[in-house]
Amino acid sequence: MVELRSSVVELVETTYARCVASNEDDAWRSIVENFGDRADLDPNETPVPPPPPAPAPMREDPDEFDPPAWAQEQFVPPPPPPLPSTTKDRFVAWAGIFGSPTILLVCLVLGISLPRFIALLLVASFVAGFLYLVFLMPRGPRDPGDDGAVL
Repeated sequence: MVELRSSVVELVETTYARCVASNEDDAWRSIVENFGDRADLDPNETPVPPPPPAPAPMREDPDEFDPPAWAQEQFVPPPPPPLPSTTKDRFVAWAGIFGSPTILLVCLVLGISLPRFIALLLVASFVAGFLYLVFLMPRGPRDPGDDGAVL
């Protein structure tokens, strides 16, 4: 029984291999035979160009513009909320953080020599503004029961 099964399997495999090989060989043979065949064109015949498109009708008033229907129904967002305001002490701290280095950099680029006291005052205002804003930061999480991402 085992010999019969193995002989049947062998017969099927060889028959399948021959069919596939002959089909592939025939396909390649036809590709090679037809390689380079081109359509015969009459050299005296010139191609006819397509007719030019008809011009669009002119409007009576060229300055007049009719927007399409979809452009008239566009979404108009609501006005944005007002910008948040800050307290005077925080404003002074932010001015020290951004204003002091800006003044020092402008004076350095322009070659202006600042008195030592004013330069130290600008550096001190930067450090004091930074420390003040860090001191005012909240110490705990926004929501004590949530330790995940805020969306």
